[in-house]
This record gives sequence, structure tokens and C-alpha cells, in this order.
Amino acid sequence: MIALLSIISLSFTGIYLVFVVYLIKGWFSIKTITPVNKVPFNTRVTILVAARNEAESIHLTIGDILAQDYPKHLLEVIIVDDHSTDDTAAIIASFADQGITLLKLNEDQPLNSYKKKAITEAIQLSTGELMVATDADCRMNSKWISTIVSYYETEKPVLISSPVTFFQEKSVFELMQTLEFSYLIGIGAAFIGNGRASTCNGANMAYRKDVFNEVGGFKGIDQLASGDDELLLQKVAVRYPGRIGFIKQTDAIVYTHAKPNLKEFMQQRKRWASKFTVYKDKKIVIIGLIFWLFNVSMLLNFLLGLFFIDILKLFAVQFLLKYLFEALFLIPVTSFFRRSYLVSLLVITIPVHVVYLAYMGLIGSNKKYQWKGREVR
Repeated sequence: MIALLSIISLSFTGIYLVFVVYLIKGWFSIKTITPVNKVPFNTRVTILVAARNEAESIHLTIGDILAQDYPKHLLEVIIVDDHSTDDTAAIIASFADQGITLLKLNEDQPLNSYKKKAITEAIQLSTGELMVATDADCRMNSKWISTIVSYYETEKPVLISSPVTFFQEKSVFELMQTLEFSYLIGIGAAFIGNGRASTCNGANMAYRKDVFNEVGGFKGIDQLASGDDELLLQKVAVRYPGRIGFIKQTDAIVYTHAKPNLKEFMQQRKRWASKFTVYKDKKIVIIGLIFWLFNVSMLLNFLLGLFFIDILKLFAVQFLLKYLFEALFLIPVTSFFRRSYLVSLLVITIPVHVVYLAYMGLIGSNKKYQWKGREVR
């Protein structure tokens, strides 16, 4: 029995390690973009923001957008208020004389995908060639848009995934989230570096308006509240293989916040997990399943190892290999974000990650979760 368990566990471990090597290769396959020079730009850009109950911070996001060094005559900003119950709409409206357009959703019938509706309405109103989406609680530096457009005009992608990270952490728990989030952003970038598309983050992505319309926008994926980012990415990747880009340049980074407590963290992760089973690329689903089985095997081996010393040794081998290979991947990724010290948290993050991933896989069929004060699926 122990021999069979060892064979199964080591098989999952081996496959996972090959996957991490694949990620490392993909990350280093993405060329680092040189800082943007002052050159004439030709692309009209529309910044899209969906906002719901963001009165506390949306003025900061708008301030960063207004501070962009991109030519003002080539830039428009559309912020959609998604039925906010606070002063979000009034705050957005107060910036109207500075070129901020407020669009208010007014659906009478309940929807399950308000954010996709908000983005779709904004795109229909837009006049830009390149849509750049971000969230209403994000921060960015003044070269954000010019960096994206410089890459767009040089490389000619149809969709661009750009880096996102957490900042202003207030606890070890939030720092651990930043490390894990760096891993997730790194995965999405690495797949693109390997010529495939898996994940991206809607807080910092861009795509051509005509391509959005060509693939039918969110049609076919609008049954889920989430998925305005990676599910759209996968639709575009099917139509335009090899035309997806990732910007490896620090000026393109968008900053947001980790979740302050376990409850909000789990709701966020349930939202992310709800998209997984509808991925177009079933090879990614299979990889994700093996990834989950590997973590389940680690958890089971630890629990059984409390009674059988040989299985505990097996767990120790898995833990050590997971630590070493993930560190090899995370060191360059966190260095890109100038947060390489976060890798020191890996030794305590791995046990938590194993438990939480095993749990999320088990509850994956229950797709209801709380998001922006609503229960959605």
C-alpha cells in the first residue's frame, strides 16, 4: 500500500515539477521591454473602469489616470457605475470637466454578470481603437498607458496582459497573498511566453475594440459573474493564436490591495475558481486537475505521515522539491516586481497553499459566492 501511494505521489510530483520548469522557460522567453521613449503615438485609447461602491478610493484611481503622460487628445476615460449605493457615481461625475465620462447601469432585471454588462456598455460608447481595462481600486504610475501603447504599436498584439501586484500590505497574511498572486501572474505570463494563453487579470489588460466585437464580446461566457478577463483572453487566443502579449516592464504594473481577512480572501478565490471548468483549452483544465491532485497527495501524505514514518519522509521529499522549484520560478518573478524578499515567506506559504487548494477543489462545484455585496455564481 505504501509503495503504491509512493508511486502515485511521486508521479504527480514529477508532472508538477515538469510544469514548473515549463513556467520558468515561459517567463524567460518573454523579452523585457525597454522603457518607453518620447515618440509620437497614433493609437486612440479608451480606459474602461467598472465601479461599484468604491467611494473610498476611486478618486485616487481617477487621479492616477488623469496624471498619465499619454497625449490627452488620444485618450478617453469611461467609468461605469454599477448600481452603487454610496457616493461613487457623484465622485465620478465631479471629474466630468476633466474628461471623465460617467455611464450608469440601469437594468431593471437582475443580472449575473454586471461587470461584463458594464464593460460591454462602455465599449459600445467608446471611440478608441485600444480598450484598456482596469479596476476602480487600482493605482498606476504616469507612464502606464504610454508603456502599453508603445508595446502595442511595436509588437502588434491583439490582446495584452499586463502585470498586477498587491501593495501597501499590513500583515504577514497580506504579504503571503502577494507572493501567491505573483505566482499566478507569473503563470499567466509564462503561458504567453510559451505561445499559449491561460490566465490574465482584468485589473490590467488591453485589447482591440474590433477584436472584442469580432469574437462576440462576452457572448457565451456571460453566464458567469466573473471571467471578463481570462475567459475573454481564451476566446481571443482561439481566433488569434500567437497574437497575445505580456508586457514585462515595471512602468506597466498596476497596483491593488490584498484581502484583509480570510473570509474576503476565500470569497475572491471562489470567484476565481468558478471560471476554471469553463476554460476553452481543456489541456489547461487537465493541468489544473493534476496540480490539484499533487497538492491533495501532499496533504494526505502529511496526515498519514503522522502514523507512518515512511509516508512522512515521502511528504518531506514532496515539500522540499515543491519549495525548490517554486523558488526558482518565483525569484525572477518577484524580482521583476522588486519584491524578491517575499520568497522568504514560501516556507510558510506552501503548507497554507496546499490546504487551501485542496479545499477549493472540493467546493469548486458550489459556484455561489459573494461579490460586491451580491450573491452571484
